[in-house]
Amino acid sequence: MNTDVEFHIRQNYPWNKLPANVKQSLGNSQREYEKHVLLYSIRNQLRFRNNLVRHVRKDERKYYEELLKYSRDHLMLYPYHLSDIMVKGLRVTPFSYYIGIMEDIMNSEKSYDSLPNFTAADCLRLLGIGRNQYIDLMNQCRSSKKFFRRKSARDLLPAKPVEISVEPWWVVQTGYITEDDIRMCSPAEKKAIDKMIDSGPQLAGSVEYNVVLSLYNRGFIYLDVPISDDSCISVPPLEGFVMNRVQGDYFETLLYKIFVSIDEQTNVAELANVLEIDLDLVKNAVSMYCRLGFAVKKGQVFSSDQLHPTWKNAPSVNRLKSTMDPQKMLLSWEQGSPVMEGGSSATDTDTTSLEDQGDTASVSSLSIPAAPTKRIAFLFDSTLTAFLMMGNLSPNLKSHAVTMFEVGKLSDETLDSFLAELEKVETTAEGEAQRYFDHALTLKNTILFLRYNKELTQDQGPDIPNIGFPLDMLRCESLLGLDQATCSRVLNKNYKLLVSMAPLSNEIRPISSCTPQHIGPAIPEVSSIWFKMYLYHVTGQGPPSLLLSKGSRLRKLPDIFQVYDRLLITSWGHDPGVVPTSNVLTMLNDALTHSAVLIQGHGMHGHGETVHIPFPFDKDDLKGEFSSSNMCTHKALQKLKEQVDLEHQCGYVTMLNSNNRHRRRGSDNTECRGDTHLGGGLDTNGSTESFELVAEENNGDVKVKTDTLSSEDEWVPLELCFGMPLFSSELNRKVCRKIASHKLCSNESLQELLHSSRKLSLKVLSFVQSFQDGAHPSDLDSGVSNPLSQTQAESGVPLPAINLLFKEGQLKEWSGRAPPPLDISALQKDQPT
Repeated sequence: MNTDVEFHIRQNYPWNKLPANVKQSLGNSQREYEKHVLLYSIRNQLRFRNNLVRHVRKDERKYYEELLKYSRDHLMLYPYHLSDIMVKGLRVTPFSYYIGIMEDIMNSEKSYDSLPNFTAADCLRLLGIGRNQYIDLMNQCRSSKKFFRRKSARDLLPAKPVEISVEPWWVVQTGYITEDDIRMCSPAEKKAIDKMIDSGPQLAGSVEYNVVLSLYNRGFIYLDVPISDDSCISVPPLEGFVMNRVQGDYFETLLYKIFVSIDEQTNVAELANVLEIDLDLVKNAVSMYCRLGFAVKKGQVFSSDQLHPTWKNAPSVNRLKSTMDPQKMLLSWEQGSPVMEGGSSATDTDTTSLEDQGDTASVSSLSIPAAPTKRIAFLFDSTLTAFLMMGNLSPNLKSHAVTMFEVGKLSDETLDSFLAELEKVETTAEGEAQRYFDHALTLKNTILFLRYNKELTQDQGPDIPNIGFPLDMLRCESLLGLDQATCSRVLNKNYKLLVSMAPLSNEIRPISSCTPQHIGPAIPEVSSIWFKMYLYHVTGQGPPSLLLSKGSRLRKLPDIFQVYDRLLITSWGHDPGVVPTSNVLTMLNDALTHSAVLIQGHGMHGHGETVHIPFPFDKDDLKGEFSSSNMCTHKALQKLKEQVDLEHQCGYVTMLNSNNRHRRRGSDNTECRGDTHLGGGLDTNGSTESFELVAEENNGDVKVKTDTLSSEDEWVPLELCFGMPLFSSELNRKVCRKIASHKLCSNESLQELLHSSRKLSLKVLSFVQSFQDGAHPSDLDSGVSNPLSQTQAESGVPLPAINLLFKEGQLKEWSGRAPPPLDISALQKDQPT
């Protein structure tokens, strides 16, 4: 549906008030507009009254029946915001609705994965049917077909809801109750129903707990989860979340947007304002989180005389409370995490018990002064969550990893329990699992370094207590679910500084942010193949590299790569992989049909050797002559320092030695030696999705060589990554030390970073744009044809319009023949920088 049409339907514009261009897009047909109004209203589960649909569909009951059928057919969440209509009018309770959905997918013999995530979670909450139970039911259903008496799916499904968690601040309302229903009730139940009929809706906590459950299970009442404008909620680590699939309907999209945007200090009205989303929609979403137990409402205070005595032993929605280790609670208290008021705990690290939850202690009463309003955000991608989910690193780490992936955020309030789980991770593992363990341990050190680190905030001023900044962890992909303006508002409201993990996967678009300042890729192009080419162009050094545009086709491997035993191949939007030269041509041509590809020489005798050099460089690093233990003095890095600000950013430069006749050198502890890798060390995320090869074993033959064997000319820069590396604990430790010693988080340094990031962005964008002026026609006699060359952007970064070759210090256009027709490097160098 056209976005303009949607906007005018949402604003309740009748046909006669529509602008001419919108009418034209509908073929000037009022009937077509009315169809769109009905479809939009049903898809978005809009109430009949006070919305445009009431002028289109006169029969209110029929409209709600259509809405319910659409929601059920599309496996959407039950429309709890319409409970008064659904339960009282249509007699469809959440239980009967989900039973219908389960019956439909069982009769269609669909897999459990066909249920969208939130729908599956609500089914689990009400029906008690998760993945294993569904598989068991399907087996029973199939086996019954083999016998004479066949059981239908409905016969196998439960007859009443499982016992659900109800919070005392929820509101109970009467549903559709007949006189026959009243006769079946106990005296206590009748009394409760009479009170609701006479006095209106009641707080659940004022009614006997067992009566609430009994009436709910029989469908005589329904539960509202009231959210006010000033309500604040917290999101503890997810329990009971089902990771199936994302459907993309309006409410699911809204739930994910709010998940990554919400924090404990922002109330619902402020959040709606920041996101520029209708307040009622935000309330519906927050209400759903609380109902499913994925969020906890703050500030609910119930005195003992307000609560019915039977509620004292009632289970809480926050299911993690019962599994908490008291030691973790002490950790949270001493670290100064806010203690939440009332009957709901803020996180699984709360320190209050049911007996003393009336105490409204605040952060200021703890050992640490009031925390700053703004925080540091550590940006990560889904690769990290995958590593934490795999490998059975620790018993309860998975719930945090699921939260990081699905919510897209771990707030500072939950980091104590997350760190406690990371503490349990062992330091050694076998084979592939070692990579997962290394990332978990390095992540723990990174969090401990960034969070409440007084070293990073020494220039806060005399009136502000220096306790460092709290830390939130944000998943890049979840932030990208917000539009750019909304994302910017959310980040500026809550954060002083963004810090990215390094490297971020090539499969995602990094967050672009001038304010708050970003220690990481300034723009997506800086995290793409283009930045490698820019790096080689400004330094005049790098491995032989050929960037082929999408649709090109190689008839033979170019001569410059014939001397190499291993090539580093990066297809556009994927992470690189090292492959043998012998069978690479077919693979390359296959990849070129759907992607631009970068080919680089890697190793002449097996895999090339790589070293990661952390920056910013210390003064001592830049003294002396070049050697394998003092690579910071490499002439390419000296040139790089002049073109790229390495003083107010952090990260690492990867140097490559292709002519590695000798295997790994002996280790030493100097800063500029960096981490040495052979083969797969390039693929720092451990992902070789497009081109996969297992690194060769060294067979234990480690030869220690002197520095004289490593000449400066053998080493060339391969790539530069901004951010904090997680793949190597030693490299991470060095970068952390440099952040503190160079005071990168000081206001002065961040101001310099702002200016240098803008300058670098303009330079790189200008560099990229110089290759977007149009493709040159391919030569039929050459070794390459290019019928499908495109300049369109994939994931926001422009594709190359021409084939580019970097060789012997020069970047040139490549047509498949030697010499290339145009020396682009000479033209670029003439331009002012």
